[in-house]
Amino acid sequence: MSLFGGVISISNISTMLFVVFSVLMLGYALGRITIKGISLGDAGVFIVALLAGALFFTMGDNGLVFNASSKPYDFTSGLTLIESFGLILFVTSVGFIAGPKFFGNFKRNFKSYVLLGGIIILAGGLAAAGCIALGEVFGYGASITEQDGFVAMIVGLLSGSLTSTPAFSAAKATVAPEYTGLVSVGHGIAYIFGVIGVVLFVQLIPKLTKANMEEERAKLVIKAEETKKPFAKKLFEIDHMGIAAFSLAAILGTFVGQIKIPLSSAGLSGTCFSLTTTGGCLLVSLILGHFARIGRVSIMPGAGTLKLFRELGLVLFLVGAGIPGGAEFVENFDPMYFVYGIIMTIVPMIIGFLFAKYVLKLSLLNNLGSLTGGMTSTPALGTLIGTAGTEDVAAAYAATYPIALIAVVLVSQFLIILF
Repeated sequence: MSLFGGVISISNISTMLFVVFSVLMLGYALGRITIKGISLGDAGVFIVALLAGALFFTMGDNGLVFNASSKPYDFTSGLTLIESFGLILFVTSVGFIAGPKFFGNFKRNFKSYVLLGGIIILAGGLAAAGCIALGEVFGYGASITEQDGFVAMIVGLLSGSLTSTPAFSAAKATVAPEYTGLVSVGHGIAYIFGVIGVVLFVQLIPKLTKANMEEERAKLVIKAEETKKPFAKKLFEIDHMGIAAFSLAAILGTFVGQIKIPLSSAGLSGTCFSLTTTGGCLLVSLILGHFARIGRVSIMPGAGTLKLFRELGLVLFLVGAGIPGGAEFVENFDPMYFVYGIIMTIVPMIIGFLFAKYVLKLSLLNNLGSLTGGMTSTPALGTLIGTAGTEDVAAAYAATYPIALIAVVLVSQFLIILF
C-alpha cells in the first residue's frame, strides 16, 4: 500500500497489521456507544471488521485482496492466523477462569447442561429443516436451482447462525465437492447476525426482566468450590505471569483437538468428528485450571494475564473472522438467505432460554451462560461477562459448549444425509 503519492510504501504484513489495529480502534469506539443501556461492546469490532472487508477487500482468484494494494496479495492466510490465534487465546483463558468451579458446577447440573445443549441444537436443526421446506415451496433463490445445492446453503447458514466452525468444516466435508462453496457462502451470510443477535440478546434479557444483578451473581456461587486448602509451601512458578502454563495448555489442547473420531464406516478417510483446536484448548485448560498445579509447580496463569488474553483473543478472533466475512457477504448476499439465517439464530436462542427458565429452573446468569455455550457463541460470552459483572458465567458456558459442539456437527451431517 502506498501513501502520499508513493512517498511512503507499506509492506503487505505491515498493511495487514495497519488494518487490524485500525479496526480495533474504530471497533472499540463503536462498541462504547450506548443507547438505553444497550451497547455492542466487543461486537463493535466485528461490525467494523465486516465493513472493512466489504469496503476495502475483494474475494478474487488470489484469495482475499486488499483493494488499495498495488499488487494482488492474498491476505487470507494472515487473517486466518490472526483468527486462530485469537480463538486459542480466548478459549484457553475461559477454560482456566472456569476451571476451579467447573467440575463442581457440572456435577450439580449435568442433566441440565446436556438437555439444554441438545435442545438448542435440535431447535436449530428443526429451524433449518423448516427453511429447506420453505425453499422447496417458494424457490431456492436466484443463484440455486437444485435441492442439493440449497441444502448445502442451508447447512452453511446453520453453522453461521450458531457461529460453529466445527459444523462448518463437517458440512463442507459431507456435501458433494461442487457444493462446498455454497456452504462457505451460507456460513458467511448468517455469521453476522449469529454474532450480533446473541450479543444483543444477553444484554436485553436482564433489562427486560428487570433483574437484580447483585442477587443473580450471588446465585452463581458454588459453596463447595469456594475455598481452597492453603498449600504448605509456596508453589514454584516458571514465570510470574503464567505465560508458560498458558502455553502448555495451548500446546496440549491443539494436539487433543486434532484427534479424529470416525463417524462413518469409511474410517478416517470418511466423515470424522474432532474437538478442533477450540474444543481441545477449552478441555485441557479446564482440567489444568481445576488442579492448578503439578506437584509444587503452578500451572495456573495469573488473573491479570487471563483477563488480558481473554479480551485480546476475542477481538483478534472477531477481526480475523469479520474482514473475510464482509468481503464474502457483499459478493454473495441474498435477502432470503439472510432471513433464513436470522430464523436459525432466533428460534434456538429463544427456545433454549425459555426451556432453561421454565423447565430446568436455572438462575438468570446460569441460564444465559449456558445459552451462550449452547449457541457456541464466543463473542456473546465476552459480552455476558461484562453485563453480569462476574466471570463465573464462564463455567456454565464451558459446561454446555462441548455438548452443543458435538450435537451441531451431527445435526449438520444428518440434514445433508436426510435431504
